[in-house]
Amino acid sequence: MEVVTHLVNDTVEFYKWSLTIADKRVQHWPMMSSPFPTLAISCLYLIFLWAGPKYMQDRQPYTLRKTLIVYNFSMVVLNFYIAKELLLASRAAGYSYLCQPVNYSNDVNEVRIASALWWYYISKGVEFLDTVFFILRKKFNQVSFLHVYHHCTMFILWWIGIKWVPGGQSFFGATINSSIHVLMYGYYGLAALGPQMQKYLWWKKYLTIIQMIQFHVTIGHAGHSLYTGCPFPCWMQWALIGYAVTFIILFANFYYHAYRRKPAFSRKGGKPITNGSSVVANGHSKVEEEEEDDEEDNGKRQKKGRAKRE
Repeated sequence: MEVVTHLVNDTVEFYKWSLTIADKRVQHWPMMSSPFPTLAISCLYLIFLWAGPKYMQDRQPYTLRKTLIVYNFSMVVLNFYIAKELLLASRAAGYSYLCQPVNYSNDVNEVRIASALWWYYISKGVEFLDTVFFILRKKFNQVSFLHVYHHCTMFILWWIGIKWVPGGQSFFGATINSSIHVLMYGYYGLAALGPQMQKYLWWKKYLTIIQMIQFHVTIGHAGHSLYTGCPFPCWMQWALIGYAVTFIILFANFYYHAYRRKPAFSRKGGKPITNGSSVVANGHSKVEEEEEDDEEDNGKRQKKGRAKRE
């Protein structure tokens, strides 16, 4: 017990010390004065992961088609705004794409970058709704380890990023990721419009490939900074490399099972058995599930039509 008490005291003292080197500009911004709101929301997310399926167990799944359309296109707008702000402000501030230290001044462009990164952090909290919608629609197989790992860690880690390094090279990964999210949520939004859009969505496979390229670029970028001695916090560069490696492993595993491994065939119907996944650009896949729902709905309509004719 004494060891635990000592560990807790050391952790508290370390946190107090770390606050002395935190960015004073963001101290009074919403959600930034303390880690507890972020941790509390993340804990509620994990509780919902446990309680949500139990609540929905004996209930009919919600359709939420209109909600999904509004949500996905709203996320397109938010991520487009973040990417646009980061690109324009970093260009105005004369940022280097290879090595850019954090400037903690109140320069208008630096504050603009910090603000865009704060919105990026907020967007990671909003993305918890991805999981909520899956569970309410009873798409439990979509709530994979990759999905939960991505959503839960990104929100917490970007609170740390905004608290200590809301600028400099932090803009690089956020710009790339928010740009990819414009494509990803645009895809989901189009898919939610209905089966008539499927012929325009042939590019779903490439979203996963783009994500995997993103992680390799992130490792290369951070590695270059460490090799050249860029005056950006080394602890964040190493943490970023380690984090990106975990995603490469998880996404590569998904890609292999979704696109490379030959599907097994059922003995009865001769149809390939799949896990219901087709595109994972953010640790989950929604589109194929929606396609299956549309096919089910169309099948039910056809049966009703035949019954009426008879």
